[in-house]
Parts: sequence; structure tokens; C-alpha cells
Amino acid sequence: MDTPLTRDASIRVPLICGAMYPCSNPELVAAASEAGGIGIVQPIALTYVHGHEYRAGLQLIKSLTSKPFGMNALIEDSSSSYRKRMEQWVAIALEEGVRFFVTSLGNPKWVVRMVEPFGGIVYHDVTERKWAEKSAANGAKGLIAVNRRAGGHAGGKGADELLDELSALGLPVVAAGGVGTAAEFRAMLDLGYAGVQCGTRFIATVECLASQPYKQAILAATETDIVLSERISGVPVAVIRTPRIDRMGLRAGPFARWMLRGHRRKRWMRIWFALRSIRQLKLASLDPKGGDEYWQAGKSVAGITTVEPAGEIVRCFEGELGSPKSEIAPTDTRRA
Repeated sequence: MDTPLTRDASIRVPLICGAMYPCSNPELVAAASEAGGIGIVQPIALTYVHGHEYRAGLQLIKSLTSKPFGMNALIEDSSSSYRKRMEQWVAIALEEGVRFFVTSLGNPKWVVRMVEPFGGIVYHDVTERKWAEKSAANGAKGLIAVNRRAGGHAGGKGADELLDELSALGLPVVAAGGVGTAAEFRAMLDLGYAGVQCGTRFIATVECLASQPYKQAILAATETDIVLSERISGVPVAVIRTPRIDRMGLRAGPFARWMLRGHRRKRWMRIWFALRSIRQLKLASLDPKGGDEYWQAGKSVAGITTVEPAGEIVRCFEGELGSPKSEIAPTDTRRA
């Protein structure tokens, strides 16, 4: 299928294996790309979680596939040292042949300026039109539309509503959230999306190094088991409801809420949340005993019933492209 995403990313199937902290290990990224989609490297997961020196990790992926893969740049300007590190990672990715970049949490302008001379393409994560307008004005060539059914930092709008808002900007729009089956993938394309980004579906794969309890929790969960917790980053994050989540509660504490309301205080509170959550999510996701029960996932869990090789998922989704136009209702209209 030929779409703006397949052309921009030089891929056959308009499917992105989204960057996930802490679940994006090199083997998973490579497997998604090798099958015809595109896997996205998450640098902190690659280095801190999975223990690879950054360039060596990229070279490992290249040894596993000759197909294109991308990089995720988290560009919120939290500190000058963080920005410098991210710039170094982008530069190394370019040296290693990466040409497709997904940016999140800030202004993509500096990434665009770095990668355009090399033929690089930037798609930016957005949850509403005002952020899409800013990213388009600063050189993004495509938009990842994060809807209310996504895992992690979900948006607040449905897939059809979000597409209606964003399509007038004239950029390719990729659906992110709520897709766990081939039929749901096809339904998003039939709505008019240029492609789909999946996260939760690729956690429940053979190649993903997430723990078996985490994968089994995804298989067992229903839409109503996905709740929004403020306890990870201070803003709502979609997680699987477990006894631990119930004990913690879903709302940030009074002090955290006060800190997050202040323009200057907010930055320091977010740094504190980030440092704490990086460690907690790493331990919970990889713990073979599953004791932490602190697992991010989206509402696509409803259609995920088996752990499969990542390549089989890509090929199954690709097979759906040859079937008649989807008759199922757009996934985002099903409210939990």
C-alpha cells in the first residue's frame, strides 16, 4: 500500500512499531523493520534499560536487518545537559544511516534543522490541533495523532475527531492508539490515516524483552482494565489496573498538584517525576516475577490475545490491506 508514510519512511507497510520506554529493545525494533514496517529506537531504553552503548546498539539493529528503522527524540527542554545528549544521539543516528525521526514533548525545530541536510524526515507526536500547527510551522513533515485509546501519555480525543482536526494542515497523519488487530489497522487507514503506530501490540511479542507477567497482563486485560494514573509523570498515563495501582491511587498528591500548577515549579516537579518513573518502569517491566504490577498499556488490549513474533504481526496487518474495505466501526468510537 502506497501512502505518504510508506514513502517518507521508505517502507512497504504503513505501520510503525512505536518507541516505548522501557520496552524498545534492539531485537524488537529490527524485527518490525525486517517484516516491512518500521521500528523506532527509544534512546534511553536502548542505553539505560537494555545496556547498549548507543552507537553499538544502532549497529546491532543494523546487523539484524538491512531495512530502515527510526529514532525517537524526546525534545522537551528540561535541561541543557539533556538537550546536548539528545543532539549527540540524533547526530550519531544520522551517521549510522537513520533518516526517519519521531519527536515528542516539545518543539521539533532543532531536530528538523539537524536532519534535513541529510534527507531526514521528522514526524511529531500531537494530541490536538494547536500542537500540530506549531510543529508544522517548525518543519515537521508528518503528525503522529495520539488519541484517547493510546497507552502511555494518551490524548483526549477520538481517532476520527483528531483526524478531522489535523487533516486540514495538509500533512500526513498517523493514528496512534487503540489498534491491536489487523481489522482495526485497516479501519484506521479507511478513515484516511496515512498509517498506524502501535505500541501495546508489540509488547506482546516474542522479541520484546518485557517480562512474561507483563505480557500475560496485556493478554488478560480488557478495555475497562485500562485506567489513567497521574502517579507516574504528574499527567494522566494509561496503565493496566492492578492491585498495586489500586493501592497507589490514580491522582497525584496535593503537593505534586500544587507544584505542577506553577509555571516555574512545574519544570522541577516533572524532572522529579521523570527520574523516579524511569527507574520504577524499568524494574516493573523487566521483573520476571511481575511483583511490581506497574505496566503501561492502551485500550488495544481488548484485541490482543496471543504473544506472537513481531514479524507475524506486521505480515498479518499487511494481509489485511488486500481485503475489502473494513466494515467495522472506527475503533475510537468505542468508549470504555
